[in-house]
Amino acid sequence: MILFSLVTYYTSILLCACYRSGDSVTGKRNYTYMDAIHSNLGGIKVKLCGVVQYVNLFGTAIGYTIASAISMIAIQRTSCQQSNGDKDPCHVNGNPYMIAFGAIQIIFSQIPDFDQLWWLSIVAAVMSFGYSTIGLGLGISRMVDNKEIKGTLTGVTIGTVTPTEKVWRTFQSLGNIAFAYSYSMILIEIQDTLKAPPAEEKTMRKATLISVAVTTLFYMLCGCVGYAAFGDSAPGNLLAAGGFRNPYWLLDIANLAIVIHLVGAYQVYCQPLFAFVEKEASKRYPESKFITKETKIHIFPGSKPFNLNLFRLVWRTVFVITTTLISMIMPFFNDVLGLLGAIGFWPLTVYFPVEMYIVQKNVPRWSTRWVCLQVLSLACLVVSVAAAAGSVVGIITDLKSYKPFKTDF
Repeated sequence: MILFSLVTYYTSILLCACYRSGDSVTGKRNYTYMDAIHSNLGGIKVKLCGVVQYVNLFGTAIGYTIASAISMIAIQRTSCQQSNGDKDPCHVNGNPYMIAFGAIQIIFSQIPDFDQLWWLSIVAAVMSFGYSTIGLGLGISRMVDNKEIKGTLTGVTIGTVTPTEKVWRTFQSLGNIAFAYSYSMILIEIQDTLKAPPAEEKTMRKATLISVAVTTLFYMLCGCVGYAAFGDSAPGNLLAAGGFRNPYWLLDIANLAIVIHLVGAYQVYCQPLFAFVEKEASKRYPESKFITKETKIHIFPGSKPFNLNLFRLVWRTVFVITTTLISMIMPFFNDVLGLLGAIGFWPLTVYFPVEMYIVQKNVPRWSTRWVCLQVLSLACLVVSVAAAAGSVVGIITDLKSYKPFKTDF
């Protein structure tokens, strides 16, 4: 996890410098990741970047929908177990919760632009800090109650799982960690919302350092404390998968915070995809009023009017419905996250930033710096391939007991 954080921070710094072509203050702006690739690398790499980035964003929306349903199910299960006792498994169908989450996203997806999400991003960040702190506190409490530190330095012991299963699970965990550090795919789009002066690159470098440091600290604490509290029986989701059972009210608050966080995260990750489709549609059909016409609607007297666009309304609604349906068909949360992380980590977080840096700085081929950068990229490629393989094996295992739309947790 520390290695992933260091690699992510380093390559994110390289990516921050790609927001402007030429001078970091007065150079031409690159509004999206694809624009940065077009300015620095060009050719087929622009399309490859777009395919990987937007497929990953689409998949992330599916993953977040599944995750939110798991947390909402956990809230209902705690209520059920309060009434029927802890031994009652209280199986819950997740489909209604996925549909409810999708309905909420249809409303929020009508927010026109990325820079108008600042308030939702703040709420999501506060919620993330809240549930992480609760999980950490409950883990420490469980360790105190156990009067021992469970687990081993080498992870799940052979016997609990087979050697082969341990290898595949290790690979899958790499994918999950990669997904946790996947924000590089929207870094340029976030940087485009910053005001200057100071230069956007300078602000983004500071923000990247703080965000990577804080998230890594919480990841390490929650991961290590969770394993120390539960050992080999640690669930994939400590707050929603039966890890902690008491106090009920605190678990409900934590899971509600997760849902609120995911509402905001869904929008942050989907807005670049929304903007790309709408921009391309406007280019191809500039005369279509269905696509280009904005109608001002006053929701509240004296409030700022809301710009309604019919194409935006229809396309974003269809998008949310599609991600919700796929989530209901394939509710394999950890394996989905692992696969998404594996697919997106190497190209978007490592390969493209490294290649653009080499072009920007005119790094000579076979120089020491060039070789070091290529070794870094190759090593991350190997990790991504291994993580993808582990996630695919996990999905295949899930499919053996899979029934479409039977999302009982």
